[in-house]
Amino acid sequence: MPAPISTGFQHAELDWDENGQPQSRQYNDVYFSRGSGIAETTHVFLQPNRLAERFAALHAGERLVIGETGFGTGLSFLCTWALFERTAPDTGFLHFVSVEKHPLTRDDLNRALALWPELQDQARQLLDQYVAINPGFQQFRFGRVTLTLLVGDALDRLKELDARIDAWFLDGFAPPKNPDMWQPELFGQLARLSAPGATLATFSSAGSVRRALKEAGFEVKRIPGLGHKWENLQGQLAASADSSPSPWFARPSHKPAQRKALVIGAGLAGCASAASLAARGWQVALLERHDDVAQEGSGNPQGVLYLKLSAHGTALAQLVGSGFGYTRRLLHNLQHGQDWDACGVLQLAFDDKEIVRQAALCDAFPPSLLRAVPREEAERLAGVTLEQGGLFYPDAGWAHPPALCRWLIKHPAIELFGHRQPLELRRTGEQWQALAGDELLAEAPVVILAGAADAAQFSQSAWLPLKRIRGQISALPATEASSALRTVLCAKGYVAPPREGQHTLGASFNFAETDPAPSAAEHRSNLDMLKEISGDLHQRFEADTCDVGQLHGRVAFRCTSPDYLPIIGALADPERFAEAYAVLAKDARQIPDEPCPWLDGLYVNTAHGSRGLITAPLSGELLAAWLNDEPLPVPRAIAEACHPNRFLLRKLIRRTD
Repeated sequence: MPAPISTGFQHAELDWDENGQPQSRQYNDVYFSRGSGIAETTHVFLQPNRLAERFAALHAGERLVIGETGFGTGLSFLCTWALFERTAPDTGFLHFVSVEKHPLTRDDLNRALALWPELQDQARQLLDQYVAINPGFQQFRFGRVTLTLLVGDALDRLKELDARIDAWFLDGFAPPKNPDMWQPELFGQLARLSAPGATLATFSSAGSVRRALKEAGFEVKRIPGLGHKWENLQGQLAASADSSPSPWFARPSHKPAQRKALVIGAGLAGCASAASLAARGWQVALLERHDDVAQEGSGNPQGVLYLKLSAHGTALAQLVGSGFGYTRRLLHNLQHGQDWDACGVLQLAFDDKEIVRQAALCDAFPPSLLRAVPREEAERLAGVTLEQGGLFYPDAGWAHPPALCRWLIKHPAIELFGHRQPLELRRTGEQWQALAGDELLAEAPVVILAGAADAAQFSQSAWLPLKRIRGQISALPATEASSALRTVLCAKGYVAPPREGQHTLGASFNFAETDPAPSAAEHRSNLDMLKEISGDLHQRFEADTCDVGQLHGRVAFRCTSPDYLPIIGALADPERFAEAYAVLAKDARQIPDEPCPWLDGLYVNTAHGSRGLITAPLSGELLAAWLNDEPLPVPRAIAEACHPNRFLLRKLIRRTD
């Protein structure tokens, strides 16, 4: 069973000297030079890695990937970002990957970065997005700059990372203060993750560091230090480590000559896919069978940032943890109070099993993400009377998914085509053609199927194991009494504070019904669920006398997979896949030396179920990482757990139809 992903998590504990500079209380060491942190960063990291020269040489669509051990105050990241903006062409990209065991709180980060007025433009953008910093992989986007922050033990997180790093900053606290950041096993991970010829730089010139880096495959030399520091180290990878994944989870080698993509489906998954590609310089055509975005599962007036977690670090729990942070950062681009509200989510402990589960979650996750609240505190948070306490998620809340969809595609490289419903996909040369009978709707070298269960309507994707689950919400007109509700309440369903004079209540789960029209029976079921959440709130709505025939509601169909994980990645030819890896039916431990028979340029992003508001936005980043050969925004094991080929593998190994 996987270990909890947040064991031992603590924010940085700081002391501040007379000049307002921070020092780590945990390691009794400074974060940067007391003389000039920017000059030190430039001398120790930027110049030895020749970053100005390498940024200037980037061709259109190219990126430089930098890895760092020790994010600290983010000073090195901000200096690198500023240098990139000064020297790189407008068509180049920067991806910065950094690991940090003890991230600063937002208040401490703000205080530390105030020391550098010349970096305030970058610092402000970082601080704007510096929310929901929890254990695991956290992705940030700043135009042409991407930050992947790995929160946790450096060795553990680097083992999970899938990336090709071009330049390393070794920036942990000094080896005597923090030996874990300088151990040979960690340097072995740096070699595994390095691109051919990767460079590195560090302030430490200790003999133990030099020897361990050489053993890992780096050639290193001592260079003059800055100020009172006599020497630093500069190095380059001499021998690459072999870290090829299994062929069925390898990155497709096919790279289209044109950076053009066709996305089918304009819900959250499709809009996120389009946005992540457009941010990387792709031209995207977004096809939607309705007249506008978010007309089906992503069209509810209020979606809840509901974190159904596991205390055991499951694939889904890790995906949800990373996805929550990414979505939470995106929401700052919307109008607060109208399109989203950080009102918190209160998950009620409604039975004995839930009480036990919540206790385990409190042990596994930090209080910055969730905390147990007794009934009295829960009532103060909610503003209504409750029968029990539960877990409170202070950074969560609700959002209006259509507004997020519209913001995601607000990019000049994305063109939305409404009333376009492809019925067939055909590969012609380097292009995929989307057809409706004899009519050519669009064509591009890359196609992404993001239309929920409709993703399986094409012959190339018909094997995808997708299922539809009907869900109905009820819209309850806000009363003066019901408007006292201040936070989202969740139990077996949920009820949200009012938006535009209405509360959203729901949502039902109906596996058998396919009628798209709201039913009175499910309105009654939702009202019964409300009574279980809060009898007081039920009375505030005068629900006992409510005429369900007059209630407004909305039906949508969730799309899920058999293991309840989304399906994100490249599609293979299932028949050729079975032939290429037939040996797995006899011995599942075999790894045949046979490239995966990909359907070049065909990808899928679907099956987000009831968690789409949390998982779909990040899925666009994962898909873009597969397509652009970038560092994955989630651990490699999680990306594989979401890969469509997992089902083809299981079919072979289990010999199922």
